Amino acid sequence: MVHSSNGKTLYYQLVDILKKQIESNMIPHEKLPSERELEKKYGISRITVRLALQELETEGYIYRQHGKGTFVSDLSKSAADLAGAYSFTEQMKKLGRNPETIVLSFKQIEATKKVARALNVPLGESIFELKRLRSADKEPLMVETSFLPVKPFLSLTKEQMENKPLYDIFSEDFGQKIRLADEEFYASIASNEDAEILKVAIGAPVLHLVRTTYNMKNEVIEYTLSVARADQFHYKIRHVRND
Repeated sequence: MVHSSNGKTLYYQLVDILKKQIESNMIPHEKLPSERELEKKYGISRITVRLALQELETEGYIYRQHGKGTFVSDLSKSAADLAGAYSFTEQMKKLGRNPETIVLSFKQIEATKKVARALNVPLGESIFELKRLRSADKEPLMVETSFLPVKPFLSLTKEQMENKPLYDIFSEDFGQKIRLADEEFYASIASNEDAEILKVAIGAPVLHLVRTTYNMKNEVIEYTLSVARADQFHYKIRHVRND
């Protein structure tokens, strides 16, 4: 039973209890008890249970499948480090998973104000828009929409991207060596379209990543907006203090 006398709210107490159970007694993809079962077991309200499960989902401990229930996330192997997400393909291979990239669309469009600013090209200039689904072991993990300037990649085709990682195409086919990539991320919830592609519930926690990639001449050659499943990715960074 969860008590209200130790200074913590009931739902945070339940979060702590469930975290310990998940970490010590449960395995990845094991199904959790239902909301009703948790309510009865711990003598708390349904809303408290829902708040606790929502917190665990946000932190990546669990994931939900519509109509099936709530399950334990893989906190070790399947949770990729966003700080090292520079090469999705290589990262998945290091985790022992089988990566797959599906090109959902590839077309030439006119640069909007936002994208033109990001790529440092004139408003309305012709650019490539590439949308891809990233999966591992047949499980959808991330949707990426990349914008590329046309001039450095004039002969780029959909067939190339279906057969070779994008950064290999940059260096091997077009002589574009990457100097650095700036990346930022923020938490959000899945839109209807992204939820359908990623096979998660509408409104499920997701992580948005924004990447800007520069070549050796300090020119922007890629601007990518990604939506990643929150139960499959985590962020890790080391801060070193120099006094």
